[in-house]
Amino acid sequence: MPGIENDWLEVYNDEFKKPYYRELYRFIKDEYGRYTVYPPSDEIFSAYKLTPMSKVKVVIIGQDPYHEPGQAHGLSFSVKPGIDIPPSLVNIYKELESDLGCRIPNNGYLVKWAEQGVLLLNSVLTVRAHAAFSHQGHGWEEYTDAAIKGLNKVNRPIVFILWGSSARKKKQMLDNPAHLIIESAHPSPLSAYRGFFGSRPFSRTNEFLVANGETPIDWQIEDI
Repeated sequence: MPGIENDWLEVYNDEFKKPYYRELYRFIKDEYGRYTVYPPSDEIFSAYKLTPMSKVKVVIIGQDPYHEPGQAHGLSFSVKPGIDIPPSLVNIYKELESDLGCRIPNNGYLVKWAEQGVLLLNSVLTVRAHAAFSHQGHGWEEYTDAAIKGLNKVNRPIVFILWGSSARKKKQMLDNPAHLIIESAHPSPLSAYRGFFGSRPFSRTNEFLVANGETPIDWQIEDI
């Protein structure tokens, strides 16, 4: 399990010393040795690598990785090029088109967002193949909560986008008035019509960033 090497170490040096992390490390090492697990082990921390802590402008919190072949690569909601766009991301693109007029692309590869400072963070960073939520409750939640708590302490404007009940529970960790919290229903087809569509998270994010002297996010994903 390759580690974190950039400025996220400011948050995680203490976490590495805690008992839960040692248990998590043993569990993940065993799972990758015995089963097919996603994402590939060298992509577990892609969100942290692509979006250093000092560059974070926006946080979009997912649950756990996609659990079918070729999908997960360490960024919440994102899939690799050539993979069908998952239903939740289809709805995210629909809202983006309605909100900002962005054209719907032919892929779900969101690395462009991550490189601009959008931390695409799942609460759980790994999953056993074909078994959604199979790695819940083994320590990942505490691990990723440390990132959220660390960002909450940062005194520059950050937007936290909380979609669905699981992400919205993270709101209790966010009490810094420098930040903006945007919450709504999840973009899943099961809930998107109950408050996700029409919530305008992308324009609201950019308006907040610009008002606070930050460069807005270019949300348009190009075709591949």
